[in-house]
Amino acid sequence: MRLKNKVAIITGGANGLGFAAAKRFVDEGANVVIADFNREAGEKAASELGESVAFVHVDVGNYDSAKQMAQATIETFGKIDILINNAGIIRDAMLHKMTEENFDAVINVNLKGVFNCTQAVIPHMMEAQYGRIISTSSVVGVYGNIGQTNYAAAKAGLIGMTKSWAKELGRKNITVNAVAPGFIRTSIIESIPQNVIEKLQKMVLLGDLGETEDVANAYLFLASDEAKYITGHTLHVDGGIMM
Repeated sequence: MRLKNKVAIITGGANGLGFAAAKRFVDEGANVVIADFNREAGEKAASELGESVAFVHVDVGNYDSAKQMAQATIETFGKIDILINNAGIIRDAMLHKMTEENFDAVINVNLKGVFNCTQAVIPHMMEAQYGRIISTSSVVGVYGNIGQTNYAAAKAGLIGMTKSWAKELGRKNITVNAVAPGFIRTSIIESIPQNVIEKLQKMVLLGDLGETEDVANAYLFLASDEAKYITGHTLHVDGGIMM
């Protein structure tokens, strides 16, 4: 098992990419904290995955809540080896229609939330001289996208933070990487009209959308000892889109 006896926090772990990652990590021997804002979905997800999974309610955009998440993990499992910064929201609009409220909401969760959660776990990782921090960026953060000023800004900023933290924390045996998914089959994709889906598929060199398991496998690789010499990297899981 590639994560035997490791303890991982996965924010936004109640569904979608986060839940797929939680399931994959459990299969590889990890103890997992599903940290999510949706209490009902989080408790249900933890129950489905068994005794090695605990649920912690968190508002990642709130600094104190992130610290409480880290402390709850220590109290439950005794350590924190891995942090998957996966929680995120979307509030799409064209630039001239985007409200300040929706811009701030996405930056608060998708960017500041990553800062909050990472800063909360870092003291524990530094003390242990070991850690794996993996954050979910997006191809949108690399290439931009129409109607996603806020989302693109947050995901691009996340890549910048990843590189900075990799430089700060490397000597503490803490690796810091990002994953940039392309178009993945999640509940968000399911709401898109079929003709739009077909256009998206044509943009992908491999000819189809990705599955949540594809991203979970990337998280697993970067969290495992197989990636112990990789840091400051953004791994694209996008089927070759926009090459």
